[in-house]
Amino acid sequence: MKEHVTRLNEWYVPKFGPVKFRIFVGMLFLPYTGMSVSFSIIGSLLSPGTIFWDRIVAIILIYFTALGISAHAADSIGSKKNKPWGNYFSNRELLILLIIGLVIAYGIGIYYIIFFVPLLLPIAILEGFFHNNLWFAISWGSLAFLAGYIMQTNSLSYTTLLISTLPFLVSYTEIRLSRKYKVLKQTNPSQSNIPELQLKVISTSTIIFTIAFLILRVL
Repeated sequence: MKEHVTRLNEWYVPKFGPVKFRIFVGMLFLPYTGMSVSFSIIGSLLSPGTIFWDRIVAIILIYFTALGISAHAADSIGSKKNKPWGNYFSNRELLILLIIGLVIAYGIGIYYIIFFVPLLLPIAILEGFFHNNLWFAISWGSLAFLAGYIMQTNSLSYTTLLISTLPFLVSYTEIRLSRKYKVLKQTNPSQSNIPELQLKVISTSTIIFTIAFLILRVL
């Protein structure tokens, strides 16, 4: 018997398709993964020189696979007592997802580090850590933004470091709200509407802003 799933009614989980497909998409936490990917794109687009579009595709793949797939698979493996996504994915399947995501992300990253952007190496090392709210904001916010900029320029500046505080603050706000929302969803669902709306606004606005910025740079 599969364990009862408690998060299938989350707003970011599709309402269609087989249960295992819906759970897989839910486990990706696409709105939040989309925010981190967006920060890496914004960092890339702030490059003062020519935009290397292959590197934008590369940084998207790196953050989507490393954080969206691997980090969330690792999180599910680590949830031994509480299984909000049920047991539809075994630890072996989750481990395979984790390894595949890391192989793709670090494979792409190592290629660009060796041939084009050696300064990306410290970011790749730092992204291996993921613990509390503060580090989440650094990893998914500031570092993602800086990785995007470095991917284009192989350089950093005081201005870029200063700007990286903005994705940090957005990410910190998001993770604090997310944890509050998760608790309310489990203990008092009627009170979870406001933080859910706030999360929708933060994630959607970040992604929409990124798309608009991307279009502007293309034009």
